[in-house]
Amino acid sequence: MSFPLWCLFFAALLLVFTKVPVAIAMARSDEKGYDNSHPRAQQNALTGWGARAMAAHANMFEAFPLFAAAVLVVQVSGSIGMLANVLAAVFIVARVLYTLLYLADRSTLRSLVWGIGFVSCLIMLVLPALR
Repeated sequence: MSFPLWCLFFAALLLVFTKVPVAIAMARSDEKGYDNSHPRAQQNALTGWGARAMAAHANMFEAFPLFAAAVLVVQVSGSIGMLANVLAAVFIVARVLYTLLYLADRSTLRSLVWGIGFVSCLIMLVLPALR
């Protein structure tokens, strides 16, 4: 399995891992703890770092399809190489940093890191044209 495909697998795991801070915030949000009967209502009521955790988690779902498409483009086109590997790694690092910066309420730096991850996907999408 190629390195970008491993990164895609890890990105899929990040969809779950970014739920952990949300679950912690939900468990701490009121006297009832985590409301598994109505989790979306409880998530919508989160404030502060809990709301930021939920936003970071939601954004992970928003970023995943573009990354998945980019990885599949380089895989199917045979554009796997050092640049594709680096770009896939950059995306993963950017997504981890993005989540941490979101939780820390560092909005400007978070947006910059988001842009780096986004651009890495765009470049992967055009790698076949650069061959």
